[in-house]
Amino acid sequence: MKNIFHNPFAFTPLPVTIITSLVYVALIVSLLVVHHTVPEAPGNLDGTNLTEAWLDLQTLSNGFHPFNSRRNDYIRDWLLRRVTAIVTENGVSSASYPLSGGTLEDVHKSSESAPVVIFSDIVSNVSYHFDLKGNAPVPSVYIEGTNIIVYIRGSEDDPDDWFLTDKKPKGKGGVLVNAHYDSVSIGFGATDDGVGVVSILQLINYFSSKGQQPKKGIVALLNNGEEDYLNGALAFGVHPISKFPHTFLNLEGAGAGGRATLFRSTDTEVTRYYQSSKYPFGTVVSGDAFKRGVIRSETDYSVFTKEYGMRGLDVAFMEPRARYHTSQDDTRHTSKASLHHMLSAALSTMQGLTSDTSTTFEGKDPEKGKVASGKGSTGVWFDLFGSAMAVFRLRTLFALSVTLLVVAPVFLIIIGAILYKVDKLYLFTSYKHHHHAEGDDSVPTKGWRGVFRWPIAFIFATAAVVGLAFLVSDINPYILYSSQYSVWSMMISAWVSVAWFCTRSADYLRPTAFQRAYNLIWAFIAGWLILIVTTVFERNPKLAGGYLMVFYFACIFLATTTAFLEQFSLPRKSAYADEIEGTVPAEHPIERSRPGSISSARLMAPSEEEDAPDNIPEAGEGNDDPTETTSLLRGGGSRTFKKSLTSLQRPAAEDDDSPKAKHQRQIYGLEQPWSHALPSSLWLLEFLFLAPFPLIILGQVSLLATTATNQTLADGNSPLFLYIGIAILSILLFAPLGPFLHRYTYHIPVFLMLVFAGTTIYNLMAFPFSANNRLKLYFVQEVDLDSGINTVSLTGIDPKTGPFLTDAIASLPSSAGQTPSCTPSKRRRNLTECSWHGLPPRVVPNTHPDVPPEIGYVDWLTFNASRPPDGATSARFQVSGLETRACKIVFNRPISDFTVAGAGEHPRFRKVSEHGATELRWWSRTWEKDFDVTVRWDAGDGEEGDGLDGRVVCLWCDANESGVIPALDEARRFAPTWVAISNAGQGLVEGSKAFLV
Repeated sequence: MKNIFHNPFAFTPLPVTIITSLVYVALIVSLLVVHHTVPEAPGNLDGTNLTEAWLDLQTLSNGFHPFNSRRNDYIRDWLLRRVTAIVTENGVSSASYPLSGGTLEDVHKSSESAPVVIFSDIVSNVSYHFDLKGNAPVPSVYIEGTNIIVYIRGSEDDPDDWFLTDKKPKGKGGVLVNAHYDSVSIGFGATDDGVGVVSILQLINYFSSKGQQPKKGIVALLNNGEEDYLNGALAFGVHPISKFPHTFLNLEGAGAGGRATLFRSTDTEVTRYYQSSKYPFGTVVSGDAFKRGVIRSETDYSVFTKEYGMRGLDVAFMEPRARYHTSQDDTRHTSKASLHHMLSAALSTMQGLTSDTSTTFEGKDPEKGKVASGKGSTGVWFDLFGSAMAVFRLRTLFALSVTLLVVAPVFLIIIGAILYKVDKLYLFTSYKHHHHAEGDDSVPTKGWRGVFRWPIAFIFATAAVVGLAFLVSDINPYILYSSQYSVWSMMISAWVSVAWFCTRSADYLRPTAFQRAYNLIWAFIAGWLILIVTTVFERNPKLAGGYLMVFYFACIFLATTTAFLEQFSLPRKSAYADEIEGTVPAEHPIERSRPGSISSARLMAPSEEEDAPDNIPEAGEGNDDPTETTSLLRGGGSRTFKKSLTSLQRPAAEDDDSPKAKHQRQIYGLEQPWSHALPSSLWLLEFLFLAPFPLIILGQVSLLATTATNQTLADGNSPLFLYIGIAILSILLFAPLGPFLHRYTYHIPVFLMLVFAGTTIYNLMAFPFSANNRLKLYFVQEVDLDSGINTVSLTGIDPKTGPFLTDAIASLPSSAGQTPSCTPSKRRRNLTECSWHGLPPRVVPNTHPDVPPEIGYVDWLTFNASRPPDGATSARFQVSGLETRACKIVFNRPISDFTVAGAGEHPRFRKVSEHGATELRWWSRTWEKDFDVTVRWDAGDGEEGDGLDGRVVCLWCDANESGVIPALDEARRFAPTWVAISNAGQGLVEGSKAFLV
């Protein structure tokens, strides 16, 4: 122990255990702090008012405001007043807008060439179909837009009001910033997307202030209808101003607080502008997840990129998912710090985008009808502790990957060849052939010892965590929902404990100085193979998330190179053999051994004794010196070998300053005698190469992936997939400890074994949901307006995997005495829908209070369906619903086309997919509007005939007033505290009637 304190960085148990543990703990704590804390808002940014933005957010989120609600109209009018007030206070002249009615020319006929133009868009209508992959019919949609658009003219913009005519914009285009002001039916929309909306209000305030006019014009879009199939962004596409922007920033919320994350980016160039924000946060891995369909939800980003060909960024909140689209998405569960985080990032990004006047974007794109956006390069980006962001091109990463694939193995081979040339390659060698006067012998070097040690330990440790993934996903699959760090602790402690036990046991039985080197070589081989796959995916389909493994392998390469280079400190193998045989000349720099200390009898000893000298006698145990009466076969050879080996491997006395004694003290335990020449502190450089940077970049991705997906189990995601993912990430995070684990003291591994035992018991037995991590159940009430039968449904995870859905239903008074009917959900994939007869809704005011509400059901929806007398395969529908502006027609056979009376068509969108449509949905800006549409379908074959049948459905979504939807009130009041109610579809109540034409 005294020798340890002579060198506090020696490769001995105490320094290794302390240093590696402190580094890991410090980095993990730092990552957790950055991930779960939001930088405090320092005050108002220049030209913005954070206090004012917070008050605006409280007004905006003071009630549910989906598109199909009266409060949505109130919020729209309030936003128009706020925009006008902001511009007026800044002393900037602006165009006027009509609160209702009017045409596009009326919007600003009184103020041409105004610095700010405010569009109250009540003229944009669009028909389109969902751009979904597959061979099945997809829904078609007709929407009447109610967007608010603010154009802030740039100093280099065309001064003419080109958007009044059929002209196209001149110049280099502008920048779009977008957020949606509608919410879901049962969500207050504070972060989805209230923070984005009030951030845009402050951007309007900043850029309309004197002295802050941007070089490029800004189009601030407050769109209405994002929660209903991205309708608002699609309606924007038919407005003349949509021709102007070529880049965009989309502000969104897919969680309910925390830091605003850079979800997606189209290219490197636009990402560099986000990089300039003070607290950048995010990784390109999330963009790859969207690209490959791992994340199935969408934002307006997809409309701007796919439909309009723009380049831009998607910034959104992403946690906690359990509050997303629920009543807990309110100001109580977010903070000014979160608001400041999004606002500050948006401001710095917009400052950069509007200042870019490069010629990259010059020219016109006749197909898109707007200033061409150019083509950016696929980018790689990730933040470092939420304070800086690395941004570079994917082709740079590809070049680095190819370089590493070629250079790294060649470099190690060259070093190995040089070591072989100078006779210092102890790796992969068992003996050194030695020539001397008495004959040729082979001196054992034991360089192969430990070569297969790490793969075996790795397999056992990996099998342990993979087995745990299967075990937990089978017994208590949803514990990850509320206890993600308990799952992480279980996985990490299991892997480290098993890996330590395997490597430490092997080191105890067969010690070797090359355990570290062989571990790194195996890591190099595995990393090189993974890098091949990563490089292929970088090329096609251009996935940039492989940067994790590229940098990981680069760190492994540096550590492995260091392990190779440290062998140059070893004596030449020939000199070592001479020393062992006692033939080193006196002037040789290596200390000459005492003649006969290890004689040729050593070479005759069994290999088992060489590798594991279990019964070496202690000094003074007996007089084993050979004499003239000693047997030629027993006494001298074996005993002398053991004593001499003991003298080489056992540390010399501390007061012995001879060179040989110093060498003996530098040998750790019973490792190979030549190991005294290895640098005792070089392991620290290998560890610093190998562990910290992979831990940082992988740790950030691990935290982001876990918090973004652990509560998507309620959405139908596979629990096993997530547990396997955590197992793999745990292995990658702690594999860098592998080369050093055999030097660990038992204290930390034993502690981790206790952690493993406790967390495993908890993860297998604990209830998976809580009041802070509520299970989302999706509500809808369906009413047959012909018969008066109504059913209430809650959709959730399959009762076969846990009785959570049925237990929640059983807690509702209206379900008493009923057995819910449970079937696979048609609205939400991989979930189950359970229905029962519920309380009658009152979404349409009852003019006869004494009459039961179900008596008036038939009046809620009226329609007329007719076919032309010539028998053509077409039909005209005239539909009207009370207290609603959202309806749909569901067809039992696909239609091939439709035409809405009085609505123009835009060439940008295709109305019906090539496979047809089985639904036609519409959202009107007018309440109780008579909807007139003609549909066409292909003639049928055989018994199917040429007729068309299905159901006409209207939707009701307004849950602001208690008693309007009693079944929903009951679910929110009586469901367990660990349940959150969300909406299953666009309508909370869906009333339908059958038709046949």
